[in-house]
Amino acid sequence: MENELQKRLFTFSVNVIRGVRNLPTTREYSVIAYQLLKSATSVGANYEDAQGAVSKADFSNKVGISLKEIRETNYWLRIIIEINEDSVNWNIIESESKELMKILGSIYSKTSKRTK
Repeated sequence: MENELQKRLFTFSVNVIRGVRNLPTTREYSVIAYQLLKSATSVGANYEDAQGAVSKADFSNKVGISLKEIRETNYWLRIIIEINEDSVNWNIIESESKELMKILGSIYSKTSKRTK
């Protein structure tokens, strides 16, 4: 059964993919888009993987990977917002990214303390 965070992470990935489709196709945007797509979709994929974890430590580790990926995603989003003239939709995506980072950070903080 899919939980609310899984749904949000999936929707976030889809929104990033849709946003990237509208970016210019210059060399620098292509590099940034590639990195953004990898990190943004990895967040949800690693969280999905965490749902099938074999132990609390395994769960915590996979959530930690999701947290790292959302931080990287945030970096690429900030670059796009800075260089893109049409940043309105990207600001919405960045806001969701920050909220997801807080949620994942909280989960990781709580679960990593229990596994030590």
